[in-house]
Amino acid sequence: MFYFYIGFALFIFYSFNSLTHKFCTKSEMSAEKSSKVYRTINVSMLILLFSSYYEVFHLY
Repeated sequence: MFYFYIGFALFIFYSFNSLTHKFCTKSEMSAEKSSKVYRTINVSMLILLFSSYYEVFHLY
């Protein structure tokens, strides 16, 4: 089950990064602001994935 979750997490990161890339190019952001958006979204997704992993595998 652990390997399935790793694959799921990679899929989620890829999906959100591709959506972020489309958003940044469509809104014509500067490189500095774009990197801040990527960092914020990736950190948020990492926190959500860690918390869901903990909830699924350690609380039940």
